[in-house]
Amino acid sequence: MLSLSVLVPAFNEEHLVATSLARLEILEESPRLSRVQIIVVDDCSTDGTAEALRHFESEHMAHPGSKIEWLFLRHERNQGKGKAIQTALARANCEITVIHDADLEYHPKDLLTMVEVFEEENADAVFGSRFTGSAVRRVLFFHHELGNRLITFLVSLATNLNLTDVETCYKAVRTNLLKSIPIISNDFRIEPELTIKLAKREARIFEVPIRYSGRTYQEGKKINWRDGFAALWAIVRFALSDELYTRDAFGSNILSRLARAPRFNAWMADVIRPFCGARVLEIGSGTGNLTRWLIPRTRYVASDINPLYLQTLATLRADRPYLEAQHTDVTDRASFPRPEGGFDTVICLNVIEHLDDDIGALSNIRSVLSAEGRAIVLVPQGESLFGTLDEVLGHRRRYTEKTLRSRAEAAGFNVRSILRFNRIGTAAWFLNGKLLRRRSFGLLQIKALNLLVPLFRLVDSFFPLPALSLIAILEPKQARMDATQAKIPFGRP
Repeated sequence: MLSLSVLVPAFNEEHLVATSLARLEILEESPRLSRVQIIVVDDCSTDGTAEALRHFESEHMAHPGSKIEWLFLRHERNQGKGKAIQTALARANCEITVIHDADLEYHPKDLLTMVEVFEEENADAVFGSRFTGSAVRRVLFFHHELGNRLITFLVSLATNLNLTDVETCYKAVRTNLLKSIPIISNDFRIEPELTIKLAKREARIFEVPIRYSGRTYQEGKKINWRDGFAALWAIVRFALSDELYTRDAFGSNILSRLARAPRFNAWMADVIRPFCGARVLEIGSGTGNLTRWLIPRTRYVASDINPLYLQTLATLRADRPYLEAQHTDVTDRASFPRPEGGFDTVICLNVIEHLDDDIGALSNIRSVLSAEGRAIVLVPQGESLFGTLDEVLGHRRRYTEKTLRSRAEAAGFNVRSILRFNRIGTAAWFLNGKLLRRRSFGLLQIKALNLLVPLFRLVDSFFPLPALSLIAILEPKQARMDATQAKIPFGRP
């Protein structure tokens, strides 16, 4: 069973709001819902909405045994639908959150169908579509439908998703995912913003047909042509933006920008692929930027400590039965998966430099390797390069070949080889982190990096600078390899 938070933004709906809220009581009957939280935000209505809500609240106080909890809030000044949703979302505490307008255009019965998709399809978000063949749909403005389909087409183009109804009110999203997205739109632009950011976060989005009984302007409809033009600009803005994570302890907002260079991730994967076996554990997988380039394998465990990343990794599993996603803390040996015979390969890139006890983390990695397994560990090189970018990323240190080798050996490894990776990146790191003392990566810089990676790959081996990163290929000290194994790392997975 799931719990559901319903966010209800209300503005000047004195004649409809009570009926709209009363219809939500049908959620009480659902056997799929353990709890329902309904949060109503009056966006400083100037008619009798506030009085209607007070009267409704007095008649619908929670009673023992009820699934439904009511919460009524009010803005002291009108701030828009998007802001009302943000206010309500801050108080949402159920597993799923959905938006419900305070009029009668949508029917809450359809929410029951949407909730089923979360359970049956492991959805991250479910949109109620008014244009996918619902049983009932009131026939209204053709021009509105044209505008809606144009906006939907442009959002689909920007996200490469085959959406049918971006402007639908009924958007249900897993609450922890929704709260982790920085929403800035205070008006109807929240619709394309939320859709585009969910797509960029690679959420599993589903659509279900819903009933729709639209109303005329005489009946109180508020959205107009100005909102349509604002939505067009919003599509351009959010298609270019990479503000996909709220600021958190994991630096998700910074790391999401680095994910905008897929060619760089492909380059890194090509470097380490020859050393990967069939049974792989990847530590610090993030959102799977490297994972995608290294699968399929007989078994691949992608892991992280960030719950938001784990949710994204879990979406990759739907059609990849060999892939697992789990919480693994490299500092906690008990959190490691332990397959029979151990892993052929443990990949740990850009992780141990964040830790106080890097030797202990390396020892934990060694403990889950097979006797002939290998660890692939990437760290930043160059103690003199330590600067503001290292600080903002939470780096404790940068390494030399000597310090990396000594720590690996102290953890029980033989160092088979140390590869030097990304020499050109050293110049950019020095410029940004030491000279300019920047604390973030410019989006244009990341895009330029992605564009120029093919050139960098060609010249990297003879570029006259020390490498920005070191990649150590490590083997447990008890491992014994013959000459053939030493020449051919593992073969095909």
